[in-house]
Amino acid sequence: MGSEMDENHLAGLRVMVIDDSKTIRRTAETLLKKEGCDVVTATDGFEALAKIADHQPQIVFVDIMMPRLDGYQTCALIKNNQMFKGTPVIMLSSKDGLFDKARGRIVGSEQYLTKPFTRDELLSAIRKYVPAG
Repeated sequence: MGSEMDENHLAGLRVMVIDDSKTIRRTAETLLKKEGCDVVTATDGFEALAKIADHQPQIVFVDIMMPRLDGYQTCALIKNNQMFKGTPVIMLSSKDGLFDKARGRIVGSEQYLTKPFTRDELLSAIRKYVPAG
């Protein structure tokens, strides 16, 4: 019974995944689509900022180490936008240092997931920050 509720909770949820790694984007997209999410991906911060207004994601997962515009800059730009400042941003990184986590908090991210992340970590982040209904 619990999994039905979870599926309903995630069905149609708009999620953005920003990562320069095709493997990470594809993995996250596959996992989230299986849960019924509507997933849009971007390879870097510039592409994400171009897509965010059109797709209006309800939660954003962003890699830290990316070319052109890194995850910290991307998160700060999202959080400084009046329309998206309430959108939860989850940082993704292969580093799990205290400094990196603190820097993520400073720019406004809600959580920090270390890569490789699991399906459960992705889904629990969504459940934690996106209200049901």
